[in-house]
Amino acid sequence: MIDAHQHFWRLGEHDCSWPTEAEAAIHCDFLPADWEAVALPCGVTGSVLVQSQESARDTLWLLELAGRHDFILGVVGWADLTLPLPRSPWLKGLRPMVQGYPAGFLDNPALDPGLAAMAEQGLVFDALVRPRHLPELERLALRHPTLSIVVDHAAKPDFANGISDWQLDLDNLAGFPNISCKLSGLVTEIPARHMDWAIAWLFDLFGPDRLIWGSDWPVLNLAGSYAGWLAQAKAAIPSQSRAAVFNDNARRIYKL
Repeated sequence: MIDAHQHFWRLGEHDCSWPTEAEAAIHCDFLPADWEAVALPCGVTGSVLVQSQESARDTLWLLELAGRHDFILGVVGWADLTLPLPRSPWLKGLRPMVQGYPAGFLDNPALDPGLAAMAEQGLVFDALVRPRHLPELERLALRHPTLSIVVDHAAKPDFANGISDWQLDLDNLAGFPNISCKLSGLVTEIPARHMDWAIAWLFDLFGPDRLIWGSDWPVLNLAGSYAGWLAQAKAAIPSQSRAAVFNDNARRIYKL
């Protein structure tokens, strides 16, 4: 199995400014041996390493780790999309941290040359967005129909304030064949009582070929455990589709 979404960081190094002391459970270094300790016993043997800092230095460090650890099959890094894109055989995608920006960030025409270059290079656009960004993500998909887009964490639905707009907007996005969705980050975003429904709904929406499982470890530790999240996600996915959701889709979409 492949974990399509996990992080590493060293506090205070490589421009690491998050997590802070407010996130006490994860306010420490997380490195390759730590991931192996929780993932390998669960049968997860490969991963996509995803940036956690809005920093080119952080991305460079992640790429260096990928060159030293066989289980890291690829890196989704960060880059300023208005500048020339980084290049590395380990780089499989880029993730601007849109979640912290106001609605409309993705409508900036200055991003379009970088997004076009990503499509040309076969890089995945990991969309770290919130529900307010979904309409503009649809407009981005219309402008760049050959760009592979993965919606991280199912766009972090806000169950406390209602999910009808989130459902409608995500349903619209699912109509694009180049858009996939990650079952990642849900443990810290969705109330436990809604989790099985949410996974089933996302599976029905994106189908067995455009849904990808990821742990979001170690952020996951704020609300759950690696083994627990993996078991819950597997139980909610039909057995005949588990190979796709927990392995094959990540390999294909990220070209691992």
